[in-house]
Amino acid sequence: MITPQRFFEIVPQNLNMDIRSELYYTNEFNFAVAVILSAQATDKKVNEVTPALFRIAPTPQKMLELGLDGVKEHIRVISFFNNKAKNIIALSEKLSKYENSEKWAFPTKYHSRAELIKLPGIGQKTANVITNVLWNAPNIGVDTHVYRLSHRYGWVDDSANTPDKVESELLKKIPKKYHDIVNHVMVLFGRYTCTALRPKCNTCPLFKYCNFKHD
Repeated sequence: MITPQRFFEIVPQNLNMDIRSELYYTNEFNFAVAVILSAQATDKKVNEVTPALFRIAPTPQKMLELGLDGVKEHIRVISFFNNKAKNIIALSEKLSKYENSEKWAFPTKYHSRAELIKLPGIGQKTANVITNVLWNAPNIGVDTHVYRLSHRYGWVDDSANTPDKVESELLKKIPKKYHDIVNHVMVLFGRYTCTALRPKCNTCPLFKYCNFKHD
């Protein structure tokens, strides 16, 4: 049986993981933009558009100068780009009163999930990812990989049928010392090893403990 303790003891070490977000970013503002863009889109697809966007608009002020149509033009290949562009501009308006430097960082007041979700385009999952990646907060952004693996390994049951319910259960069951790496490790493992359709069981370091076998 794959327990949370066993999973986090074994997976990072055996797969030599680079435990970080795969989203491209150069400062805290454009990381938030990248996370907004990643909703219902792959990190790979987001990373195809963000380097050019962030060269032109690395800060809220520069994003406002680019304008709604300019943002849309840069992110047109991303799903729901119209709505995401509106959220990015609205977010930029809210944050434009703060510094305008290439090393733009969120004021300390926004290091709280409760404050972040007051900003346009940032819901709980987005806030969880931002606070976890940027400030090592013990919040879990439950994406498709985290949701799927949690159910596959029996860490949550069928009643945990929303991201919020899955996060609540995981925070209870995963040892606290691993909370800051849950997102990274589960996403990377689900993306490259324990995949949805063809899991790579023959190279999986957890194979002998796993009740979910795939030929």
